[in-house]
Amino acid sequence: MVRAPGTQGYDAEADALAVQYESITFEGTHRETLHLIPTAPRPGGTGRAADIGAGTGRDAAALARRGFAVVAVEPTAELVAHARRLHAGLDIEWLDDALPDLPVLAARGTAFDVVLLTAVWMHLDAAERARAMAAVAPLVAPGGVMTMSLRHGPVPPGRRMFEIAPDEVAGQAATYGLREIHRAERRDMLGRAGVSWSLLAFTRP
Repeated sequence: MVRAPGTQGYDAEADALAVQYESITFEGTHRETLHLIPTAPRPGGTGRAADIGAGTGRDAAALARRGFAVVAVEPTAELVAHARRLHAGLDIEWLDDALPDLPVLAARGTAFDVVLLTAVWMHLDAAERARAMAAVAPLVAPGGVMTMSLRHGPVPPGRRMFEIAPDEVAGQAATYGLREIHRAERRDMLGRAGVSWSLLAFTRP
Protein backbone atom coordinates (compact mmCIF):
# COMPACT_ATOMS: atom_id res chain seq x y z
CA MET A 1 0.00 0.00 0.00
CA VAL A 2 1.01 3.61 -0.60
CA ARG A 3 2.18 5.43 2.51
CA ALA A 4 0.90 8.96 2.57
CA PRO A 5 1.24 12.07 4.73
CA GLY A 6 -1.02 11.92 7.76
CA THR A 7 -1.79 8.20 7.77
CA GLN A 8 0.19 7.59 10.95
CA GLY A 9 -1.87 5.70 13.50
CA TYR A 10 -4.75 4.83 11.22
CA ASP A 11 -3.53 1.30 10.55
CA ALA A 12 -3.17 0.39 14.22
CA GLU A 13 -6.55 1.94 15.09
CA ALA A 14 -8.46 0.65 12.05
CA ASP A 15 -10.79 -1.62 14.04
CA ALA A 16 -11.93 1.18 16.34
CA LEU A 17 -12.07 3.70 13.53
CA ALA A 18 -14.31 1.42 11.47
CA VAL A 19 -16.88 1.45 14.27
CA GLN A 20 -16.53 5.21 14.71
CA TYR A 21 -16.78 6.10 11.02
CA GLU A 22 -19.72 3.83 10.35
CA SER A 23 -21.62 5.15 13.39
CA ILE A 24 -22.23 8.43 11.53
CA THR A 25 -24.36 8.39 8.41
CA PHE A 26 -23.41 9.83 5.04
CA GLU A 27 -26.37 12.21 5.33
CA GLY A 28 -25.26 13.40 8.76
CA THR A 29 -21.63 13.83 7.76
CA HIS A 30 -22.53 15.90 4.71
CA ARG A 31 -25.68 17.62 5.94
CA GLU A 32 -24.38 21.12 5.11
CA THR A 33 -23.47 20.21 1.52
CA LEU A 34 -25.89 17.33 0.86
CA HIS A 35 -28.15 19.52 -1.28
CA LEU A 36 -25.24 19.99 -3.71
CA ILE A 37 -24.52 16.26 -4.12
CA PRO A 38 -26.71 14.71 -6.83
CA THR A 39 -29.17 12.07 -5.69
CA ALA A 40 -28.52 10.27 -8.99
CA PRO A 41 -26.20 10.70 -11.98
CA ARG A 42 -27.04 13.71 -14.13
CA PRO A 43 -28.95 12.94 -17.34
CA GLY A 44 -26.34 12.43 -20.02
CA GLY A 45 -23.58 12.63 -17.40
CA THR A 46 -20.85 10.16 -16.67
CA GLY A 47 -22.24 9.10 -13.32
CA ARG A 48 -18.74 8.99 -11.81
CA ALA A 49 -17.74 9.85 -8.26
CA ALA A 50 -14.39 9.86 -6.44
CA ASP A 51 -14.04 9.55 -2.68
CA ILE A 52 -10.47 10.53 -1.81
CA GLY A 53 -9.35 9.31 1.59
CA ALA A 54 -12.34 6.98 1.66
CA GLY A 55 -11.57 5.27 4.95
CA THR A 56 -14.04 2.45 5.57
CA GLY A 57 -16.15 3.33 2.55
CA ARG A 58 -19.23 4.80 4.22
CA ASP A 59 -19.47 7.69 1.76
CA ALA A 60 -18.35 5.66 -1.25
CA ALA A 61 -21.11 3.16 -0.50
CA ALA A 62 -23.73 5.90 -0.24
CA LEU A 63 -22.70 7.30 -3.62
CA ALA A 64 -22.77 3.83 -5.16
CA ARG A 65 -26.30 3.34 -3.85
CA ARG A 66 -27.23 6.60 -5.58
CA GLY A 67 -26.18 5.04 -8.86
CA PHE A 68 -22.66 6.36 -9.27
CA ALA A 69 -19.65 4.35 -10.35
CA VAL A 70 -17.29 5.16 -7.49
CA VAL A 71 -13.52 5.22 -7.27
CA ALA A 72 -12.55 5.08 -3.60
CA VAL A 73 -8.98 6.16 -2.92
CA GLU A 74 -7.50 4.90 0.35
CA PRO A 75 -3.84 4.19 1.19
CA THR A 76 -4.41 2.37 4.52
CA ALA A 77 -4.80 -1.35 3.86
CA GLU A 78 -6.42 -2.03 7.23
CA LEU A 79 -9.23 0.44 6.51
CA VAL A 80 -9.74 -0.94 3.02
CA ALA A 81 -10.12 -4.45 4.48
CA HIS A 82 -12.99 -3.20 6.63
CA ALA A 83 -14.49 -1.35 3.68
CA ARG A 84 -14.52 -4.39 1.43
CA ARG A 85 -16.23 -6.39 4.18
CA LEU A 86 -18.78 -3.75 5.12
CA HIS A 87 -19.73 -2.62 1.62
CA ALA A 88 -19.32 -5.68 -0.56
CA GLY A 89 -21.38 -5.95 -3.72
CA LEU A 90 -21.50 -2.25 -4.58
CA ASP A 91 -20.02 -0.52 -7.65
CA ILE A 92 -16.86 0.68 -5.89
CA GLU A 93 -13.33 0.42 -7.24
CA TRP A 94 -10.77 0.56 -4.44
CA LEU A 95 -7.60 2.34 -5.49
CA ASP A 96 -4.28 2.29 -3.62
CA ASP A 97 -3.30 5.92 -4.13
CA ALA A 98 -2.82 9.00 -1.98
CA LEU A 99 -2.58 12.75 -1.72
CA PRO A 100 -0.86 15.03 -2.35
CA ASP A 101 -0.22 13.94 -5.94
CA LEU A 102 -2.66 11.07 -6.56
CA PRO A 103 -0.32 9.67 -9.23
CA VAL A 104 -2.46 6.65 -10.09
CA LEU A 105 -5.80 8.43 -10.29
CA ALA A 106 -4.42 11.54 -11.98
CA ALA A 107 -2.77 9.46 -14.70
CA ARG A 108 -6.18 8.17 -15.79
CA GLY A 109 -7.37 11.62 -16.83
CA THR A 110 -10.91 10.88 -15.62
CA ALA A 111 -13.27 13.70 -14.62
CA PHE A 112 -15.90 13.11 -11.94
CA ASP A 113 -19.35 14.53 -11.24
CA VAL A 114 -18.71 14.28 -7.50
CA VAL A 115 -15.39 14.50 -5.65
CA LEU A 116 -15.34 14.07 -1.87
CA LEU A 117 -12.44 15.09 0.39
CA THR A 118 -13.81 14.33 3.82
CA ALA A 119 -11.51 14.92 6.80
CA VAL A 120 -8.31 14.46 4.79
CA TRP A 121 -6.99 17.92 3.83
CA MET A 122 -5.81 18.70 7.37
CA HIS A 123 -3.18 15.95 7.10
CA LEU A 124 -1.24 17.93 4.46
CA ASP A 125 1.29 20.67 5.17
CA ALA A 126 1.29 23.91 3.17
CA ALA A 127 3.50 22.67 0.35
CA GLU A 128 1.57 19.41 0.10
CA ARG A 129 -1.75 21.26 -0.03
CA ALA A 130 -0.59 23.28 -3.01
CA ARG A 131 0.41 20.07 -4.82
CA ALA A 132 -2.81 18.37 -3.79
CA MET A 133 -5.04 21.08 -5.24
CA ALA A 134 -3.16 20.80 -8.52
CA ALA A 135 -4.03 17.09 -8.48
CA VAL A 136 -7.67 17.18 -7.34
CA ALA A 137 -9.00 20.23 -9.19
CA PRO A 138 -8.69 18.63 -12.66
CA LEU A 139 -10.77 15.70 -11.40
CA VAL A 140 -13.90 17.87 -11.21
CA ALA A 141 -15.97 17.67 -14.39
CA PRO A 142 -17.74 20.76 -15.77
CA GLY A 143 -20.83 21.19 -13.64
CA GLY A 144 -19.46 18.74 -11.09
CA VAL A 145 -19.09 19.38 -7.37
CA MET A 146 -16.18 18.92 -4.96
CA THR A 147 -16.86 18.97 -1.22
CA MET A 148 -14.26 19.24 1.52
CA SER A 149 -14.23 19.27 5.32
CA LEU A 150 -11.47 20.95 7.33
CA ARG A 151 -10.81 19.95 10.93
CA HIS A 152 -9.98 22.60 13.54
CA GLY A 153 -8.82 22.02 17.09
CA PRO A 154 -6.39 19.92 19.11
CA VAL A 155 -4.39 17.23 17.33
CA PRO A 156 -4.76 13.71 18.76
CA PRO A 157 -1.53 12.10 20.04
CA GLY A 158 0.44 10.40 17.30
CA ARG A 159 -1.40 12.14 14.47
CA ARG A 160 -0.19 14.64 11.88
CA MET A 161 -2.62 17.51 11.33
CA PHE A 162 -2.45 21.19 10.42
CA GLU A 163 -4.72 24.15 10.97
CA ILE A 164 -6.05 25.36 7.60
CA ALA A 165 -7.99 28.53 6.82
CA PRO A 166 -10.94 28.07 4.45
CA ASP A 167 -9.84 31.16 2.53
CA GLU A 168 -6.57 29.42 1.65
CA VAL A 169 -8.43 26.48 0.14
CA ALA A 170 -10.83 28.73 -1.76
CA GLY A 171 -7.95 30.72 -3.21
CA GLN A 172 -6.09 27.63 -4.35
CA ALA A 173 -9.26 26.16 -5.87
CA ALA A 174 -9.93 29.37 -7.79
CA THR A 175 -6.44 29.17 -9.30
CA TYR A 176 -7.51 25.95 -10.99
CA GLY A 177 -10.89 27.16 -12.20
CA LEU A 178 -13.09 26.02 -9.31
CA ARG A 179 -15.69 28.36 -7.87
CA GLU A 180 -16.71 28.22 -4.21
CA ILE A 181 -20.46 27.68 -3.89
CA HIS A 182 -20.90 26.89 -0.21
CA ARG A 183 -19.20 27.42 3.14
CA ALA A 184 -20.43 26.46 6.60
CA GLU A 185 -19.10 25.79 10.10
CA ARG A 186 -20.21 23.22 12.65
CA ARG A 187 -19.31 21.53 15.90
CA ASP A 188 -17.78 18.08 15.96
CA MET A 189 -20.43 15.35 15.57
CA LEU A 190 -18.53 13.07 17.95
CA GLY A 191 -18.46 15.72 20.66
CA ARG A 192 -14.68 15.97 20.89
CA ALA A 193 -13.63 18.93 23.04
CA GLY A 194 -12.38 21.91 21.06
CA VAL A 195 -12.94 20.28 17.66
CA SER A 196 -14.94 22.01 14.94
CA TRP A 197 -15.22 21.77 11.16
CA SER A 198 -15.42 23.97 8.08
CA LEU A 199 -17.49 22.55 5.22
CA LEU A 200 -16.70 23.80 1.71
CA ALA A 201 -18.05 23.06 -1.74
CA PHE A 202 -16.78 24.02 -5.18
CA THR A 203 -17.91 23.58 -8.75
CA ARG A 204 -16.36 23.90 -12.18
CA PRO A 205 -18.59 26.33 -14.12
